[in-house]
Amino acid sequence: MNKKIQQPSGTLYIFSAPSGAGKTSLVNALLESTEGIKVSVSHATRDMRQGEKNGVHYHFVSIDEFEKMVERGDFIEHAKVFDNHYGTSQSALETQLAQGSDVILEIDWQGAQQVRKLMPECVSVFILPPSRKELEIRLKGRGQDSDEIIARRMQDAISEMSHYAEFDYLIINDDFDQALLELRSIVLAQRQRLIRLASINAEMITELLKES
Repeated sequence: MNKKIQQPSGTLYIFSAPSGAGKTSLVNALLESTEGIKVSVSHATRDMRQGEKNGVHYHFVSIDEFEKMVERGDFIEHAKVFDNHYGTSQSALETQLAQGSDVILEIDWQGAQQVRKLMPECVSVFILPPSRKELEIRLKGRGQDSDEIIARRMQDAISEMSHYAEFDYLIINDDFDQALLELRSIVLAQRQRLIRLASINAEMITELLKES
């Protein structure tokens, strides 16, 4: 059984959104514009897509291997999405956070619930599209899925979006640049929290307050 993670040096961020809301594009832009933050690489049982690399986009594993990892309690969270299984390694996550990196988990609401129980100090952000019509346009614009799959993704998106109120922050991805600015503002504000800066700068603060 997983145990609660101790307060780390880095901050854990949960980013959730329905498929087509633009989460991946926002995360990539955030990584390019903000130092000291990285994405946790999840395990997945789905087939590798063209252009993807094992260990970079996902750790691709068989269903049998995934189930064994579940039995060992290797995952801090795991869920079944679109007939495939996804999970986040707890040991890998702890290592990244202990090294002082801010880490992003791109997971659905089910995974977010699991992580919050083990690490209540994490920061969660939900990203919404501006409308259902725009969401459908974005899904069709990918040119990857059939009408049947898009219809299913739309239904799943409605279910996913119904959990937005469980998160700490909400971003509406209508204007991409504005959404990115809001996302960066959340990260930068977290880095200025007293509990974090006081720990990082303990020696300097002690020197400042020392009686002459």
